[in-house]
Amino acid sequence: QVQLVESGGGLVQAGGSLRLSCVASGRILNNYSVGWFHQAPGKEREFVAAISRSGGSTRYADSVKGRFTISRDNAKATVYLQMNGLKLEDTADYYCAAASTTYSISNSDAYTYWGQGTQVTVSS
Repeated sequence: QVQLVESGGGLVQAGGSLRLSCVASGRILNNYSVGWFHQAPGKEREFVAAISRSGGSTRYADSVKGRFTISRDNAKATVYLQMNGLKLEDTADYYCAAASTTYSISNSDAYTYWGQGTQVTVSS
């Protein structure tokens, strides 16, 4: 069992930055690839970014390429999502998830463990 806890969300103006953190406990995080997903009100959960177990491979949704960066520190059992150039459409609840695989994966069905989410609100 892996427990994931997200933090770092908040209210930010358009063009600003936030860094989300996902801290894992229960099992060694470097046994899992990790993804970030978001869900806006009234919409389905969508893939944002993913990182492989080693950190050597990353994957991004087209909507965030060049603005968001996913990284991990396995020694701290933490995965980060650095979000720059935030846009109004980035407003959503952000979730991290862990998958028992080596690769970075965008398919939410591959993820077994999910955090409770952290809210990000971008204002004009």
